[in-house]
Amino acid sequence: MSKLTITVDETVLRRARRRALSEGSSLDTVLGKFLESYAAVKGQLSALGDLLALSRKSRSRSETAKRWTRDELHERR
Repeated sequence: MSKLTITVDETVLRRARRRALSEGSSLDTVLGKFLESYAAVKGQLSALGDLLALSRKSRSRSETAKRWTRDELHERR
């Protein structure tokens, strides 16, 4: 685990500590979770980009794709 030093206004720090305490947590835990979430966003955006690229390659919306009628979609076998 690494240590981090930041500069924060005393009033903001006091309010943040109070809020974390009222939520049954510590400021270290709250900031740690925030940083984990913040760091993960780039990976999530990359995965989203991959998904969008795959959807553009999909033939499901192409002119040659089969189009089902409502009755075909709800047909019971």
